[in-house]
Amino acid sequence: MSRVNATPENRRDLDPADRGLSADEVAERWAMLADQIGHLRDAYYVQDAPVVDDAAYDRLMLRLEALEREYGYIGPNSPTGTVGGSVAGGFRSVDHVERMLSLDNAFSAEEIAAWALRVHRDLELPDDAGLHYLTELKIDGLAIALLYERQGDGPARLVRAATRGDGRTGEDVTANVRTIGVIPHELGGDPATHPEQIEVRGEVFFPVAEFEKLNAAQVALGKAPFANPRNAAAGSLRQKDPKVTASRPLRMFAHGIGALRWGDGTGGAGVERQSEIYGLLEGWGVPVSPYSQVVSGLAGVQQMIDHYGEHRHDVVHEIDGIVVKVDEIALQRRLGATSRAPRWAIAYKYPPEEVNTRLLSIEVNVGRTGRVTPYGVMEPVRVAGSTVSMATLHNKDVVAAKGVRPGDMVVLRKAGDVIPEIVGPVAALADDGYPRTDWVMPTHCPECGSELRPMREGEVDLRCPNARTCPAQVRGRVEHIGSRGALDIDALGEVTAAALTQPEIPEQPPLVNEADLFSLVGYGLDAPEQERRAVRERSLATLMQVEAIVRDAETGEPKADEDGVVRRRAPFRRALKWTKKQQAEAAAEGRTLPEYEPSEQAIKLLNELELAKTKDLWRVLVALSIRNVGPTAARALAQEFGSMAALREALDREDAVARLSEVEGVGPTIAESIRDWFAEDWHREIVDRWAADGVVMRDERDESVPLTLAGVTVVVTGSLAGFSRDGAKEAILARGGKAAGSVSKKTDYVVVGENAGSKETKARELGLRILDEDGFAALLAGGPEALGDRPGDGGSDEAGE
Repeated sequence: MSRVNATPENRRDLDPADRGLSADEVAERWAMLADQIGHLRDAYYVQDAPVVDDAAYDRLMLRLEALEREYGYIGPNSPTGTVGGSVAGGFRSVDHVERMLSLDNAFSAEEIAAWALRVHRDLELPDDAGLHYLTELKIDGLAIALLYERQGDGPARLVRAATRGDGRTGEDVTANVRTIGVIPHELGGDPATHPEQIEVRGEVFFPVAEFEKLNAAQVALGKAPFANPRNAAAGSLRQKDPKVTASRPLRMFAHGIGALRWGDGTGGAGVERQSEIYGLLEGWGVPVSPYSQVVSGLAGVQQMIDHYGEHRHDVVHEIDGIVVKVDEIALQRRLGATSRAPRWAIAYKYPPEEVNTRLLSIEVNVGRTGRVTPYGVMEPVRVAGSTVSMATLHNKDVVAAKGVRPGDMVVLRKAGDVIPEIVGPVAALADDGYPRTDWVMPTHCPECGSELRPMREGEVDLRCPNARTCPAQVRGRVEHIGSRGALDIDALGEVTAAALTQPEIPEQPPLVNEADLFSLVGYGLDAPEQERRAVRERSLATLMQVEAIVRDAETGEPKADEDGVVRRRAPFRRALKWTKKQQAEAAAEGRTLPEYEPSEQAIKLLNELELAKTKDLWRVLVALSIRNVGPTAARALAQEFGSMAALREALDREDAVARLSEVEGVGPTIAESIRDWFAEDWHREIVDRWAADGVVMRDERDESVPLTLAGVTVVVTGSLAGFSRDGAKEAILARGGKAAGSVSKKTDYVVVGENAGSKETKARELGLRILDEDGFAALLAGGPEALGDRPGDGGSDEAGE
């Protein structure tokens, strides 16, 4: 996923649904879009399990950018100003020597021309002046940074490999990268030509042919196939056991450099272009793409785009576009970068690919919020590099608008090699003799039988109103609790959630609904060890009884043996094997040897549930599956109230919706959702049961950090050397301040970093107090008094710049 950027020459129109909004509605709409994008980024970058295609993600980003541009509102940590995802768990976090940026996108020849025109103007070149462009394929893989360092007269050696992460901090995957045969452990050639330090930027990928073999092997072993080569590459590189990574045929192509320090030698003399650096890398044994080409002018760029548009499947790896860069390094430095992307490069994204296939049936899926979503089941067909057999149809109105029926030959579009879309029927094949059936949206929930209905006036989606006991909703909510955006319980995924809520055996599942979840570790944090052990032993005994249905990874249907008997498995127990000697000894002593013991999955689940009890309040709020409350709104609520008790106290007021709406990033719709959720007795029971089982549900302040910013509103804009965006925000919040996302007259201080942009401009127009990073550090340490100000009076001079 690359960042979409609407440049002055290339602005997309405001979405009709976002026109004429009030200030509160803008903040609420922004928060909802930001949450959606945050979830998609987490699924793509962190979980390696993308849920929408690149085109759908791009549309959301374009909509958010247009909203920010139209209303001048940018909430905290806007996705339009950040790179990639967060750092996944399981690996040590490391800081990049230089930031790893993303790329702006273009979707047409006109947008490429608009970008080139801006480049010419920024460089003060005539519009018809020729520039050298380095063009290369945009590899659909996992970004990697390889740090080589040289000491003494020896060669430069690989000292660290890190994923991109959020651009500043990535995961240390050095041990795994060392197993990739094409990546040299030390640079080749004459060591005298090596720099003292070089950070090679590249892409780890799974060759297409090898990907097909891997998926065939996965299916043969009864395992779920990988969604696409990018997913396979990310999953292979993020293995905790390097031996697994070594068993996968991963490759890597370098596509740039980050930090570069030559030292006192002359190794870098005469290197003026990025394409020349590729030549050096190749000479040192670092693999570079054989598909890159330097062209002169936009005509050459278009030839590259056209050629690989026709031959994209003739390449060893998956691609989703062409990257265009100004080749001259000196010009790259003059053009610089925004906080997110270099101004001297852009990615052209190919349009989605389309194929025809037969729509066999239209089924429905019930989600955790009760939304019933139709989806098409099709004859498997290969498109955009992978085999597809299912595609969402969103809702009954979309099915009607597309005019598709089971039996139709349909057009299937797939972009970004992730989630496909049924475009409509193939008109020319409407009379091909294949039987058609009219499809009607079900009137009752296929899982619990409840009558479906819209939950709000004018809502298109139908939902199952039986939120409390509908098996599909309970299963979905329990799975959601374990997601990275909620309580981040790695052991509580889709399979585990189904086993806990819908086992075939026993008849009474371990969890009737999510209120029961923490009863598995139902003791206080200060409970004695004996009580903890007793509760865990009871829970393990309960879990060991569970036998779950084995389901097909693609269709979700139960698997059966040759006799039609549905297959079962016991995820929480492990069969014990005893030697004949052990059996004989036990028999002689009158002992009965146990048949089973708890599985690693069962023990891991209980351990992670115990740790989850002390997670941040905002994570608990997300885990409750309150409609419209995602991480952004949850963080704002947690910052405002600090504890579940304080939030519930606010909800008891007559003006509860108005009170919650005052919280920045919440708004009336989200406030009403929170009020309505807590109005349900069984919802309050979930919170009470969790609290009784030891879930903390309050944010403890670090008393060692002084409240130097109490009552002070601070906006941070641009990139700071000593703080990430989240780090700067947390530093303000920890000291009692308000970390605002937009500049207004109520702002006390605006901290300006590199590439600050429009917020700095607005701050100067309003005459606000502007600080550089040193001034920010002084403010954090001593509050306004450290800058000679009175509390709550940031002043209007610009001291501290």
